[in-house]
Amino acid sequence: MQPFVDREKELEFLEQEYRREGSSLVILYGRRRVGKTALATKFMEGKPALYFLVTEESEQQNRNAFKDAVADFCDNELLKSASLQQWEPIFKALCEKPSDQKLLLILDEFQYLGKSDPAFPSVFQKIWDTFLKQQPVMVILCGSLISMMESQTLSYSSPLYGRRTGQLRLRQIPFSHYGQFFPEKSHKDLIEYYAVTGGVPKYIELFHDTGDIYTAIQGSILSKSSFLFDEPNFLLQREVSEIGSYFSVMKAIAAGNQKLGKIAGVLEVKQTGLSKYLKTLVDLDLLEREVPVTEENPEKSKRGLYKIKDNFMLFWFRFVYPNMGLIESGNEQAAMNRIRANLVDHHISYIYEDVCREKMWQLAAAGQWDFLFDKVGRWWNGNTEIDLIALDSQGANIIFGECKYWEGPVGVNVLNSLMEKTKEVEWKRNGRKEYFVLFSISGFTEELEKLAASRKDILLQS
Repeated sequence: MQPFVDREKELEFLEQEYRREGSSLVILYGRRRVGKTALATKFMEGKPALYFLVTEESEQQNRNAFKDAVADFCDNELLKSASLQQWEPIFKALCEKPSDQKLLLILDEFQYLGKSDPAFPSVFQKIWDTFLKQQPVMVILCGSLISMMESQTLSYSSPLYGRRTGQLRLRQIPFSHYGQFFPEKSHKDLIEYYAVTGGVPKYIELFHDTGDIYTAIQGSILSKSSFLFDEPNFLLQREVSEIGSYFSVMKAIAAGNQKLGKIAGVLEVKQTGLSKYLKTLVDLDLLEREVPVTEENPEKSKRGLYKIKDNFMLFWFRFVYPNMGLIESGNEQAAMNRIRANLVDHHISYIYEDVCREKMWQLAAAGQWDFLFDKVGRWWNGNTEIDLIALDSQGANIIFGECKYWEGPVGVNVLNSLMEKTKEVEWKRNGRKEYFVLFSISGFTEELEKLAASRKDILLQS
């Protein structure tokens, strides 16, 4: 059975809402497979709760199914035999069930009600305003179609705007929790699995009981019978039209074209024609616009690069989509050979940098340095790139870092190269206090370890 990992903060947030005096209305949303239903059902434990999964059927069919679910929950035979054309009597019957605890109602995939009947958010708003909010009830509206959930429940134009007592956008599980999913795996193995599954619980579940990362990829992604084989198409087709255009943008970025001009050049379109696609992909949490961490006005920076932030989507568009012809024609092994030859250098090594940046926050929380930084990220200019910089914006402390995912120990030459590159970083050049951190998957040379032991400004992490 898949373990329930992380989500302590999310559960505590929901518990606080449940303890709220009177009623509470929470919006729980996020991309598919991220674990919303698992979180909601975990939260249900020990509470008088009704979970109802909305389908893509008509509003009437969903209403009838909800009526039957409420009738069973309340043991109300009269309700079950009734023929109802309105929702209000069903919600009233639900709240009439005797209980010495607050009632919990979870409406999963709520967005489909608004999709089948655009008036439903207004109907539910009336039910909430005139009845539910006066009851000891907690309602969780849960949904996967991010754009639709935001428009139906969170946007200013939504009838439900201002009614919610809280909202929670569920994100992927951080790398730091991967050991709980795979307690038998080494640190290196965990990084490899994270590089492909990206913190999405459903993907992680498929990678259990596999010998190594390549066996997992071949069986769970390249196999045409696996849902991961066509997962990006499934995710995007429900959120966007013109799916081919979005695929082209993602493929171009995965191939290393991260500047707006380069993306436009590869696709042979004007830069202005890309704005809609890029904004939508950013809103869907699939892309992010990254700028050098020292930029004071990131929104206005002309040095922005677009990055696929979902590890699985990056892997798929980097290795599966370009090889789709081979896979579809039965040459799956040829595609697998290409993945074996390029996975470490062209994918895992880059994800390792994200793992190291996450580790920096943990080190800071543990008191590794006698100051707190508030920004961590990459830095680059036209000539140089530094994997990691951490800034203390309120002071003048700066940490420079390199992340090496390669065979063999990292030596003093890497530290010297990093120190040389720092000369190009202009941030508070006069008077700043510099520190250095090196991450290596294969350890360090004895010479570098001795040097680090003699200096307080150098930290080694493997």
